[in-house]
Amino acid sequence: MSNKKFDVVVIGAGPSGYVAAIRCAQLGMKVACVDEWRNRQGESSLGGTCLNVGCIPSKALLESSHIYASMKHDAPKHGITVKDVALDISTMIERKNKVVNELTQGISGLFKTNKIELVHGHAKLSPGKKVKVHDRGAKKVRETLEAEYIIIAAGSSPVRLDSAPLTDDYIFDSAGCLEFEEVPDTLGIVGAGAIGLELGSVWSRLGSEVVLIEAMDAFMPMADSHVTRLALRSLQKQQLDIRLSARLLSTNIKQNKVIVTYEDPRGAQQISFDKLVVAVGRKPNSDYLFGDEMQLEMDERAFIHVNRYCETSVPGIYAIGDIVRGPMLAHKGSEEGVMVAERIAGQKTEINYDHIPSVIYTHPEVAWVGKTEHACVTAGIPVNVGSFPLAASGRARAMGEKEGLVKIIAHKDTDRVLGVHIFAPQASEMIAQAVTAMEMEASAEDVAMTVFAHPTLSESIHEAALAVHNRAIHIKN
Repeated sequence: MSNKKFDVVVIGAGPSGYVAAIRCAQLGMKVACVDEWRNRQGESSLGGTCLNVGCIPSKALLESSHIYASMKHDAPKHGITVKDVALDISTMIERKNKVVNELTQGISGLFKTNKIELVHGHAKLSPGKKVKVHDRGAKKVRETLEAEYIIIAAGSSPVRLDSAPLTDDYIFDSAGCLEFEEVPDTLGIVGAGAIGLELGSVWSRLGSEVVLIEAMDAFMPMADSHVTRLALRSLQKQQLDIRLSARLLSTNIKQNKVIVTYEDPRGAQQISFDKLVVAVGRKPNSDYLFGDEMQLEMDERAFIHVNRYCETSVPGIYAIGDIVRGPMLAHKGSEEGVMVAERIAGQKTEINYDHIPSVIYTHPEVAWVGKTEHACVTAGIPVNVGSFPLAASGRARAMGEKEGLVKIIAHKDTDRVLGVHIFAPQASEMIAQAVTAMEMEASAEDVAMTVFAHPTLSESIHEAALAVHNRAIHIKN
């Protein structure tokens, strides 16, 4: 068994961990990163859940399925006749895998460039800032790493349900849903959050009859209600059957079907599917990382307790990403990785958690940052609100994408932008303008006085800012 010493040891090579490792190395530290992810070939594959079975592969399939659906349904509107549009799922999956492979190799290259030592295996923290590494499933310690600082970036895993245990060929988690070899005629999804909606969109576009069973009464309660009403109506028009207030009771497999029993306000209901996907959220991977002797504080949901700078209850040990409080978003974890690396180096970096954007990659996309109008009213914050429908956007109409809107919430007294909510194609790109404005403490007037290119979807942000003070040009105020 070997012992090695480093300035920093990072546990996990997902978006939080690999970014933290790279930034530490850039700042002149000797860094090791322990990661246990293996791809289907049994090889080390960096990037964590996001790159291997999450953000990236799902977006690859969303793009492929959108192109397929557009060719089938939208091309004729543009005067384009496409005959015999065919679907090749194996090629689509192969392309998705290629995208993932290229990006994981890219991270490996960055590790080599920055002289980061990659240690493949399962990490377990021990007192004295030691990280013991062993092979998955084995108890024998293969090597021990020592460091002045440790950064825990172990990520999260899909929540499992006792009422819907995973089974080969029938019941899957979100990762398994990305590997279907054929389009199921009927697909059930438990959970209508971001993951469920995105996966449902992929397979619905490819021909599945998709039903989403959601226990909550409200649709996307974390987003602005004005936006979510439009999004729900749009997704229902796209043949996504979204059933709210529906609590899963049980699942059974009979005659090659998954029989799902759920309860809604009308009582117990039953429906059958060819395949079922469980997408009810994620839980932190804090299991088996350390024992009680480490005295790392955790909350009741197994998130590691940290301060505003992501330092744990043990000085010199930090935790970032999905394993700590806050939204489980890759970009949030990455920025925490940068912050921690720079604070270890003596810098005073901070993160403004109020300005972290969220995106749901349906079509149109839903994106937001900051407060909702309801949250402001509930908190007694006086606001002015401006919105602009995409139906009044020249670029949106030229694209044939007139469904959606941009909504801006500004403080009534200071005019400071408090929240921006977008339902539109490319909302994921547009929201960055809002984040930048809010981070610069811009007022609605500041945004309204900014010159936007024409014709663009981003002009809708300009018009919404004008509308805050009843000055919009292209709609009735």
